[in-house]
Amino acid sequence: MSQDVKDVSKVISNEIALTHNHNDEKRPLIPQHYNHLEDVYPFTSSGDEGDNEDNDNSESDLFSFAKTKREMIRDSHSITSTSNIQTMMHLLKGNIGTGILAMPSAFANAGILVGTIALPIMGIICIHCMHILINCNQILCQRFGCNTMDYEEVAEKAITVGPKKIRKFSGFASICVSTFLLITQFGFCCVYALFVAENLRQVIQGLTHDKVDLDVHIWMLMLLPLVVTLCLIKSLRTLSIASAVANLLQTTGLVIVFYNLIQELPHTWERPSYVDLSKFPLYMGTAIYAFEGIGLVLPLQKEMKEPEAFGGKIGVLNTSMTIVACLYIAVGYFGYLKFGDEVLGSITLNLPAEPLYETCRLMFALAIFLSYSIQFYVPFNIIWPWVQNRYNLKNGVRKSYIIEVSLRAILVAFTFALAAAIPRLDLFISLVGALSSSCLALIFPPIIEIATKWDDMDGSCLNWNLR
Repeated sequence: MSQDVKDVSKVISNEIALTHNHNDEKRPLIPQHYNHLEDVYPFTSSGDEGDNEDNDNSESDLFSFAKTKREMIRDSHSITSTSNIQTMMHLLKGNIGTGILAMPSAFANAGILVGTIALPIMGIICIHCMHILINCNQILCQRFGCNTMDYEEVAEKAITVGPKKIRKFSGFASICVSTFLLITQFGFCCVYALFVAENLRQVIQGLTHDKVDLDVHIWMLMLLPLVVTLCLIKSLRTLSIASAVANLLQTTGLVIVFYNLIQELPHTWERPSYVDLSKFPLYMGTAIYAFEGIGLVLPLQKEMKEPEAFGGKIGVLNTSMTIVACLYIAVGYFGYLKFGDEVLGSITLNLPAEPLYETCRLMFALAIFLSYSIQFYVPFNIIWPWVQNRYNLKNGVRKSYIIEVSLRAILVAFTFALAAAIPRLDLFISLVGALSSSCLALIFPPIIEIATKWDDMDGSCLNWNLR
């Protein structure tokens, strides 16, 4: 460092020291807990260290020291944050997966009329619950003086400020939400693994004219190392490239699917308007599974350059979910109209064994393969901080890196093992939707809102005697 720079640095240090109290206690310009951005943005702690290193080299220590606290946090966060378009890609990719391809099977459990009416209603309710979670997150962040929180943290803080008699259960609320998030997201990963293996099996079987017909479990075993490698990517910014490619493949695949569905369509009256009521829970389970993207909402908003653009009437959330809902209704309606009760767990499995449709199946298999890492992102970032705290692991240490890579591989292998035990894709989708997605998407958000706004409500009309 030259003598001039040293002199300038000394002047700045003296000026800052003069602004401190009379004890001449030299405290840093930025509070100690802001020296590590993962305390403010926990998800960036698992991001690429290379991004942070480039940021450190981009400016001298002198000018970084002279910046205000807010400017430094914003500039450092912008290195790994995502744009509105990238966030929309993640949100579309997180919601348009195997669920959309299972919509015709869901309509078979409701009827063409009931399915068409119930699906948009379910979509509106799920999107409304997403907005509830976002609003409660904003309210609680203001009350507790933090930047943003995850789903389980919102639940814990909400119960903390809720009725006095249930405040002691705040820790249990966090554990409960985390458990259901893990079940749901790992369930998604299991379905994705089975979907990719089954579609690859059919593609190879069709191309070889049944000469190569390997068991689906063998295909899953061959896919396992590739998926593990993909899940080693830790940055959402990097994964946005995979999301964009997957969206392109899936969009092209949907065009090919619609090309098949609109040909030689039977009359609508040839399909039942409704079916036996005992099948309707299967429809609801698949519909909730398809719309349950609430676990991605807060992590995606946290990573945005402009988090305020996520909500709103024409924000990223509403725009993305409207596109998702329209696609769900169209695929479900025309898929069931075309194939009727013969529709399988994924509409791609009903496509004829022709080169165009084999290519379509291959594109969907690759798109879902790339989407696996997006679904894996949420549960791993629930488990990994707990492991770090439990075993006192620090970022940047070789031991921590080895344990993190091993944990990622073990969790991916675990989802593949569960997928290998699944007999039918459509039934497992309904099971995941009914068991955990319904709680996350429909039950927890209203409870969180009631607890968050409890002090502003007139509890006398509820007559719960919780005060």
